Amino acid sequence: MIDGHQAVFEELESQVRYYCRRVPNLFRSARGAIVRDATGVGFIDFLSGCGSLNYGHNHPHLIAAAIHHLTTGGILAGLDFHTEAKLDFLSKFAGSILVPRGMSYRMQFPGPTGANCVEAAIKLARKVTGRNDIVAFTNAFHGVSLGALALTGSRSSRDASSHLLNGVIRVAYDGYCGAGIDELRRFEAMATDPSGGIDPIAAFIVETVQGEGGLNVATSEWLRALASVAKRIGALLIVDDIQAGCGRAGGFFSFERADLYPDMVCLAKSISGAGFPMSLLLLKPELDVWAPGEHNGTFRGNTLAFATASAALDLWDDDFQRGVAIRANILERWCDDMEMLLPEGNRSWHRDDARAFVL
Repeated sequence: MIDGHQAVFEELESQVRYYCRRVPNLFRSARGAIVRDATGVGFIDFLSGCGSLNYGHNHPHLIAAAIHHLTTGGILAGLDFHTEAKLDFLSKFAGSILVPRGMSYRMQFPGPTGANCVEAAIKLARKVTGRNDIVAFTNAFHGVSLGALALTGSRSSRDASSHLLNGVIRVAYDGYCGAGIDELRRFEAMATDPSGGIDPIAAFIVETVQGEGGLNVATSEWLRALASVAKRIGALLIVDDIQAGCGRAGGFFSFERADLYPDMVCLAKSISGAGFPMSLLLLKPELDVWAPGEHNGTFRGNTLAFATASAALDLWDDDFQRGVAIRANILERWCDDMEMLLPEGNRSWHRDDARAFVL
């Protein structure tokens, strides 16, 4: 028998709900890393909104920005009109994130979710190159709308729409059953061989750290080899940084360690800082061939998210980045200690895993 609030959810909410089945508590409040249920019991939140709360729940600086925006009559639904909040974010992101890294991306706001961003990226890649096929990797997760779902590796995610998922070629991710750079070279040979059976490739899309696929970390060498293969065969390189970006792999971008400059970068989840829906597609200026209004969405102008996203960038000073590095080293040492407690045959993680998610 189901009592209290659980009975209401059981009767009124779809069967698709997932996390609440494992933790059925009724949550009420949160601050930092602690969430509390309606009875006052506290929990350490390791989930962090699936990576959308890098700075913790209700960070005071971000909440202050949200409250200021709301109490001063700030526009909430701005479509793609010019707003002060968007201007502030564009200027601050360019000045504090892109320019110091020698990047000159254009910024597109495709809609509120990571899947919206991925859909925009692959649609643009096909438009720019005139090619159809996208290369995605084993254990990849890019979203559950049809285009993003075609890229996703999970069979359980794909089953309901499997007959609609096409235009994707699957290649082994770094370390998958021993795969490495040789696997990329083999694919390049097939893609450039008129008898190789591979149609021209529009883009490669890759997560430098796979989250949903099991916390797999690509080496810097493999990522650089992938970028070189993409360039040689005339394909674009898209990095899906939705889950690993905004500091979760140490630097603001997860690919900084490999010294990459991808053609496009997908950001969402923690880009707003406070868990408000927002996604951001970074694209090299020469790829910005959209016709006005060709790709749009009602909620691409979530101006409250722009306000908190700008505030989140204020945190990225030298002290903050040094703090991230310190915590990464602590976590790495802890992982090394835990590894030594395991039997030799069970030591399966990659040493780079310790640096995967440090915030």
